[in-house]
Amino acid sequence: MSFSTDTQASLIAILPELLMTVLALAVLAADVLWSEDRRRDLGYVAGFGLLAVAAVAFVLGGPTGGLEDQLLLGGMIRHDDLAQIFRVMVIVAGGLSCLLSMGVLGLRARGDYYAILIASVIGASLMSAAADLIMVFLALEMTSITLYMLAGYLRDERSTEAGLKYFLFGAFTSAISLYGLSLLYGFTGQTNIYEIGQTLAMGGFNTPPVVVALGLVVVGLGFKISAVPFHFWTPDVYEGAPTPVTALLSTASKAASFGLLVRLLLAVFPPADLVGAVEGVKDFSGFWVQLLAVLSVVTMTLGNVLALVQTNIKRLLAYSSIAHAGYILIGVAAISTDRTGDGVASVAFYVFMYVLTNILAFGVVVLFANATGSEQIRDLAGLSRRNPWLALAMTLALLSLAGIPPAAGFVGKFFLFRAAVNSDLVWLALIGVLNAIISLYYYLVVVKVMYMDRSADEDRPIPVATPYSWALGLSAAGVLLFGTIGITPLIDWATDAAHALYLLF
Repeated sequence: MSFSTDTQASLIAILPELLMTVLALAVLAADVLWSEDRRRDLGYVAGFGLLAVAAVAFVLGGPTGGLEDQLLLGGMIRHDDLAQIFRVMVIVAGGLSCLLSMGVLGLRARGDYYAILIASVIGASLMSAAADLIMVFLALEMTSITLYMLAGYLRDERSTEAGLKYFLFGAFTSAISLYGLSLLYGFTGQTNIYEIGQTLAMGGFNTPPVVVALGLVVVGLGFKISAVPFHFWTPDVYEGAPTPVTALLSTASKAASFGLLVRLLLAVFPPADLVGAVEGVKDFSGFWVQLLAVLSVVTMTLGNVLALVQTNIKRLLAYSSIAHAGYILIGVAAISTDRTGDGVASVAFYVFMYVLTNILAFGVVVLFANATGSEQIRDLAGLSRRNPWLALAMTLALLSLAGIPPAAGFVGKFFLFRAAVNSDLVWLALIGVLNAIISLYYYLVVVKVMYMDRSADEDRPIPVATPYSWALGLSAAGVLLFGTIGITPLIDWATDAAHALYLLF
């Protein structure tokens, strides 16, 4: 049996998703066949299986050539470097979240839980490569529905409330984004995002209806990335969901959504100079640049200000996540006028850094909550004496989120702000710097509590199980590596992804 060249290329393009499907089935089979004691190791199968798939996706890379060579499966997905870098992010986040789940009593031996988590990662991976409105919506819903289930997976009041709130907000915003996507199809009669972009730019459409469609699509993705004013679900869901699910929600879902956002904006509403020197070309990019710049300012400012008064570490990280969505939007806004690729590259680098950093932070939260039953910041007192390595890991994560060297967050913020300056968005970069200074306070307060405050339980050490050692060790190594000697390889990969994105027509 032989396959055509196009079929082979399509199979290679979706190989990570095929491997993850096999992995999910293997986990379900092991859940049925293994004894109860062995089922506690299902997290190893799922976690290291996903990390192996991430390695395969990294080795595959994106194909060279033009847009026609990269659009596969009937134009449903685009196999390029941008898809690959965001795929690797979300799959790594899924694998590390599986390892974190092994310390939670109601999750660690449940094969159905790991299968749902893998399905969520598959959806997020497809979001990163979607090039057709049908695939965009299917991938969004596959990711969303599985995350609703995971958020409410534990049968307790907090988890149930988190799952219900996430579902209600998500269903509402999904309907809005679907309406926006249907408007784009109605205007152009096309479902491929590149054909839609070319038709809109050269078809002489009235501006107001197109801007309405743009706004509706941004609402749906704004919910996924926790941008203000679509952020209301974030603190309650982050606090109530099982902590490993919160780690996945704050990393994989956000990463895939940003990958989809930059692709959609540049493909469907491209700047006029990317369409070609054709008379009468319409440029809708100015509208989304202004919209995203405003969203960026409001999002990072509100996230940082509300984080100042939090007493629960998961809620603090939730508002921190909102603020970081605002930072990343700086880079997204910069891609309209930037042709060097700095804007897209800065987004890819920052999101990769953020994935590893948040996994590291939430891993420490899981261990601490399991040992103490508390998620209050004040109860972190004396953590440096109960387990110096855990305190060091949390400090590294917080310093990275704050943008302090040698953690990767410093490099990420530098690239974001530089991209904004190069795109004549100096005012936006200045507001970002001011917000980064504000965030230093609440991050350093947590560090101060861990190292300076005293606790009556300082003589009770907090053990670290083997799966947590793997998850925290890999995350911490990544945060340090991408802040020092690993900067150049990652930024080069991100720049290649950016250049691929600008091949539109």
